Amino acid sequence: MKLKARLGGEEFGLTIRLDGPDVFAEVEGRRYEIQYRNLGPGEYLLLHDARVYRCVVTSNREQPGQFAVTVRSGTYEVQVFDPKRLHSTQSASERDRGIVQIVAPMPGKVVRCLVEVGTQVESGAGIIVVEAMKMQNEMKAPKAGTLVSLGAAPGDTVNAGDVLGVIE
Repeated sequence: MKLKARLGGEEFGLTIRLDGPDVFAEVEGRRYEIQYRNLGPGEYLLLHDARVYRCVVTSNREQPGQFAVTVRSGTYEVQVFDPKRLHSTQSASERDRGIVQIVAPMPGKVVRCLVEVGTQVESGAGIIVVEAMKMQNEMKAPKAGTLVSLGAAPGDTVNAGDVLGVIE
């Protein structure tokens, strides 16, 4: 999948392919073949060129697609997004008056739905849980309202930018 990543104010082209424990990545033309082992929620061992790195990834629940990645002694703020599926730039007041979509920030698998269609939800309430790269991310309601549709069910595979739910 082709994505973009922002790191330190710079934007990079990123292509990732997962094949079991192997990750094939290309960043701005540089190719990497990495093996990973899951140590626990958000914790990994990365093996690259006979070197082992411990990596901790923490998702920002307020900003889907934003992560804090700690490797060795450095922590990096990274934003990952699909440039083909950027959602509209509504202001908060526009969003509060209308319909909003809950969008998958990256490819993954739906683990569970936390509410049913027709449920009144508060802003920040959990709606659906998506697992990506062995991490579970709870997608939250960006505003209070009624969940009018769910775009995925438990077990479904979703792509970055897919609409997971709609709140009116």
